[in-house]
Amino acid sequence: MQNKDIYKKNIQELINEYNVNITNGLSYEEAKKKLEIYGSNELKAKEEETLLKKFLNQFKDFMVIILIIAASISGFVGEIKDTLIIIIVVFLNAILGLVQENKAEKSLEALKNMTTPLSKVVRSNNIIQIKSSEIVPGDIVVLESGDYVPADGRILEASSLKIEESALTGESLPVSKEKEIPEGDNVPLGDRKNMVFSTSMVTNGRAKVLVTNTGMDTEIGKIAEMLEAQEKIKTPLQHKLEELGKWLGVIALSVCIVIFLIGFFQGRPALDMFMLAVSLAVAAIPEGLPAIVTIVLSLGVQRMIKRHAIIRRLPAVETLGTASVICSDKTGTLTQNKMTVTKLYTYDDLSDIENINDEIFEKRLALEIGLLCNDATISQENGKKKAIGDPTEIALVVLAHQKGILKKELETAMKRIDEIPFDSDRKLMSTIHVHNSEYRVYTKGAPDILLERCNKILIDNEIVDLTQKEKHKISAANEQMANNALRVLALAYKDISYIPDEVITDTIENNLIFVGLSGMIDPPREEVKIAVEKCKRAGIKPVMITGDYMLTAMTIAKELGVLDENSMGIEGKELDNMSDQDLSKNIEKYSVYARVSPEHKVKIVEAWQSKGKIVAMTGDGVNDAPSLKRANIGCSMGITGTDVSKEASDMILTDDNFSTIVSAVEEGRNIYENIKKSIHYLLSCNIGEIVTLFTALLFNLPSPLIPIHILWVNLVTDSFPALSLGIDPPEPDIMNKKPRDPNESIFAGGLGISIAIKGLIIGAVTLIAFLTGRNFSLEVGRTMAFLTLSFSQFGNSLSVRSLDKSLFKIGIFSNKYLIGAILLSSSLMLSVVLIPLLRNIFDLALLNFYQWIYVIGFSLIPITTGEILKLIRNIFKK
Repeated sequence: MQNKDIYKKNIQELINEYNVNITNGLSYEEAKKKLEIYGSNELKAKEEETLLKKFLNQFKDFMVIILIIAASISGFVGEIKDTLIIIIVVFLNAILGLVQENKAEKSLEALKNMTTPLSKVVRSNNIIQIKSSEIVPGDIVVLESGDYVPADGRILEASSLKIEESALTGESLPVSKEKEIPEGDNVPLGDRKNMVFSTSMVTNGRAKVLVTNTGMDTEIGKIAEMLEAQEKIKTPLQHKLEELGKWLGVIALSVCIVIFLIGFFQGRPALDMFMLAVSLAVAAIPEGLPAIVTIVLSLGVQRMIKRHAIIRRLPAVETLGTASVICSDKTGTLTQNKMTVTKLYTYDDLSDIENINDEIFEKRLALEIGLLCNDATISQENGKKKAIGDPTEIALVVLAHQKGILKKELETAMKRIDEIPFDSDRKLMSTIHVHNSEYRVYTKGAPDILLERCNKILIDNEIVDLTQKEKHKISAANEQMANNALRVLALAYKDISYIPDEVITDTIENNLIFVGLSGMIDPPREEVKIAVEKCKRAGIKPVMITGDYMLTAMTIAKELGVLDENSMGIEGKELDNMSDQDLSKNIEKYSVYARVSPEHKVKIVEAWQSKGKIVAMTGDGVNDAPSLKRANIGCSMGITGTDVSKEASDMILTDDNFSTIVSAVEEGRNIYENIKKSIHYLLSCNIGEIVTLFTALLFNLPSPLIPIHILWVNLVTDSFPALSLGIDPPEPDIMNKKPRDPNESIFAGGLGISIAIKGLIIGAVTLIAFLTGRNFSLEVGRTMAFLTLSFSQFGNSLSVRSLDKSLFKIGIFSNKYLIGAILLSSSLMLSVVLIPLLRNIFDLALLNFYQWIYVIGFSLIPITTGEILKLIRNIFKK
């Protein structure tokens, strides 16, 4: 349903055309029918690659191409067996790669589904939240600051509405919107002030909109074919490994050429040397590593979901492990976000809520201001009450309802006709209502700011001048509540006879009559205390940032352990008077920032980053987007966060909980450590293979392993243990270590030396096994080398789980997936030795009892040596 003239039509025409009641919205049945007719409110996705194409992509790898060439040459010269084996192994590797890629893609697709945007719509006279994809033409959508516009629509009501439409029009500045029909014909898209367009963003105000077009019928849908799908993002680690792979490839080819030439001059058959060179290339390059890293990252992301963290950008997984500062909002993140009004103050009377006499005029008026100067709603959904809105506002609505003052009834009697929405700079919100044939302004906001806008006060149902005496008493009551960690809002009003031409703060929010203060509590989350302790042990500094008062912030910060004797608090106004250099110099002193605006957050992030720190920052509002983008890890709120903040973030906390950030950091550290374990395992095994083959060649010995042995070990049996190491449980002390330097080499901390030593040991025992078995026959020697190499690597997979902790301390069976992988890989290895058909194909021999004893003994040397080296390393550490 596309209609170019929607912006020209009057509202009644549109109501008739879309068959909707703009007060009640569509019924659930009507919406369901329309969804069947018009389909989902989504742009057509880019066509996915077919399974066949994904399978064929597995053969684009450089090393796989070399193997296929090798197979072709073998077939051409009549070595059909080698050709078949190489093709089978390559196909098995391609199938494994396809399965891994599919699993990773499904994990990331699940993430996209979890971050599906929600929209508020009016259905059957209730405001409810639904998936934006379920919106249909005729729906009435409620938009607020921070929302993305889910579909094209015509404005029915608007208040101080500004929308940023750069994605559609290229205009970077927000555009003011209104419900009036623009003058003229063929009005350009950017000048249709009474329309909103899909994918644009509400930066200020609120509106009710009649949806006119959805999905591909929207303005953005017309240019959908020009929109490219987001590129697959790779982490810095993946880029490093790609570089490593290229270098290993160059080195491997160089070694292959050298080996080929040595063998050629030794008089060995050219084809044998070519196949040996190919085998060495396969041995030198860990072909499965990129796929294993991808699957480990995607599995880690899945585990994070279970811990209430949705990763939006894959590099964040790696960055999380290096976080050294976590800057967190107080409300809802460090606290429970279950605001409850516990105190109400009217002049000279601070009362507990249960003791309030709402028949007293000032008390009742205070409740009404809190109820009407308020965008929160409580509706019935499936027989249950559902609250939508800011927790502070919900608390005020709940309080009024408890006292028998219902929002719908009061809004009918005192219709809202205009407003100045809350913003974090002004720290005020005002609404204008019809009242006794005139108008009444209700204002709520920060006590210190609102008090400056008042010149009168309501005392005993009389309006009197607000003097210093009254201000002092109000400030004392405010301070008393703040000292008890209550969040305090001031309430005021005034009557006006007409609506000014411009409804702005200068014309409305002045000469107000002070009515009272409401004090509400948002208790600290119990689990946050444990998370803060864990942070400090992990070398991570927790920082509280809040717009609340210093007294309230300090009280909660001390209770949670964020603030201690070695740190202090600072207010936003002090930050304003502080240069960037001074803040950077003193940044480590401060653990609490009170009365700050979102703009200050960027300043705080940059100060920490100037010290070389990796900063995680939380945010939920539109104005938080710059600090979320500037932080190394932007964390938006899944419950209270705006669409804009979610879009700017790297990670969404589905439970708005500080503990979730700490859990995500722990998971990020573990993912990185597990990837290092996989690298440790694969590279040490590959070095072992190179040492075996190269040493034998240098001493003019027969090759201990033929190409199909190397291919089978590298492309089939190695993959399962490497993948299982990627899901190794975290070491108990992983959060007792300082954050990792993001610039350090992946081989730092002794990993490179350990890889080299273990590779040499595996190579040595494989060669010794070959020489021992060669005393019986060449086939027996190769069989013993093949089995020793494989079983040594399985033992190595257990040893690499920690660089310094004994296997017995970690627990041999603590990673059940690894034990399962070793059993599976062992069965594959044994099958080619014990099954006669496979034994003949692989040119292996059936070993006797004593030869098996040799194999087992040799295979235990690398793991035993590895454990002894850990012991020596720990002794030198002490």
